[in-house]
Amino acid sequence: MAIRKSSISGTPSGNTANRPANPEIGATYNNGTLGVEEIYTGSGWVAKSAPASIPINLVATNQPSGRAFNNGQASVAFSAGEGGGLTIDYIITPSPATSPATFTGSSSPITVTGLSSSQQYTYTVQARNNFGTSLSSAASTGVTATTVPQAPSISASAGNTQATITITPGATGGSAITEYSIVSSPATTTQTTSETTYTFTGLTNDTTYTFTATATNANGTSAASSISNSITPVGPFSINYLLVGGGGSGGGGWQAGGGGAGGLLSGTTIVSLGTAYTVTVGAGGAGVGRSANSGANSTAFSITAIGGGYGSYWSGSGYVAAATGGSGGGGEGYITTTGASGTAGQGNAGGNGTHGAEYGAGGGGGAGGNGQNGTAGGGNISSGGNGGSGSQSSISGSALFYAGGGGGSGHNVLGTGGSGVGGDGGRVSPSLAATAGTTNRGGGGGGGRGDSIPGGNGGSGVVILRYPSTRTITLGAGLTGSTSTVSSDKVTTITAGTGTISFS
Repeated sequence: MAIRKSSISGTPSGNTANRPANPEIGATYNNGTLGVEEIYTGSGWVAKSAPASIPINLVATNQPSGRAFNNGQASVAFSAGEGGGLTIDYIITPSPATSPATFTGSSSPITVTGLSSSQQYTYTVQARNNFGTSLSSAASTGVTATTVPQAPSISASAGNTQATITITPGATGGSAITEYSIVSSPATTTQTTSETTYTFTGLTNDTTYTFTATATNANGTSAASSISNSITPVGPFSINYLLVGGGGSGGGGWQAGGGGAGGLLSGTTIVSLGTAYTVTVGAGGAGVGRSANSGANSTAFSITAIGGGYGSYWSGSGYVAAATGGSGGGGEGYITTTGASGTAGQGNAGGNGTHGAEYGAGGGGGAGGNGQNGTAGGGNISSGGNGGSGSQSSISGSALFYAGGGGGSGHNVLGTGGSGVGGDGGRVSPSLAATAGTTNRGGGGGGGRGDSIPGGNGGSGVVILRYPSTRTITLGAGLTGSTSTVSSDKVTTITAGTGTISFS
């Protein structure tokens, strides 16, 4: 169709195909196809005095590189629609909603910021001019915003010239974390790992350190974590120990000997931070009828205090010899058996039994001395031997006796327990049952006196540790104990069980 000028305005008119081929900017044209008057902008023909058209070809792209956590960014590109008025700017609306809710720009593409990490968003766009705002475009394909990771958190525990670092990751930022970087203060080296538990080496003992960590993914590196707790690496250090085995029970039945005390060991040993050491507290031997039982061993740091030996007893068909142990059990009085030996460096021998007009059984040995022999005199007078003395220790902060032997039985006079921690023996006239050794002192039980009357139970052992107050002990499952402060030290008393301990 030929172009012709409007008789009213002088503006050329015609269909879309017949617009001027080389118009000047500002040229006008009455487009009969679209039913609008158009103006040429240099970028093309647009309608005069009409709202902008709906944009098309919307494409959103994630922009992850170096973006801070929860400050994701996307680039939204689009093309201008056709047939509408001249566009002043464009409005991008993300879904789900953001703050601010919309983003504007005068041309494609438009950058959207402040997006939540790992969140998928879709986008729509509108065009706007002085005559109004277009309808929204079709939504883009969903795009996940990815950023650097969230800052991790970090804790530390001390070792020998090193620290064990535990990292708790934050959110990934939408891309897997590939590496953690750990920095010490004061500075040594920056050390990297892909694991969340890491041994940071090269530290100086007796220097206090803190640590921070960052996380890295394909998008970059997170902000630094908060500062960890402070730790002070330390080398192996010396502790004092007292180990007492469980005391042996006194013998049961007639003329029975006293139980031997648990073996006693004291000294110093070297321990290291973070190393698990097995500890066992020996139980005392149980006194049962015409029988007896030795105490159990106490162990720590591969050091063993031997349980006390039981006292000689009447089995119903004959006398059973006393048992050796940390300290040996006492002999019986009827056929005058001898006391059993103790373990060198831990305890002593039990006393011998004596046969006379009546019978005196020997006392069990103690950590500080042998059990005494029983005595037998005329006129139905006989005495049980006293238990061997215990040894005194102030490791707990109080001067206490441990590992006294159990007293032997007598007809008229019983043998008393050594140093107040061994049990007293039984007697016939007047009748008196044997007593138990003291719990957690390793005392031997007293010997029984009478048909099927049991000897006293041995006292349970104990493990006592004294170490610098700057250190902390952890008792594993299976152990019972408590910790107190004595002067500039801590003292941990472990009273029962088997398990592991460690220091930090």
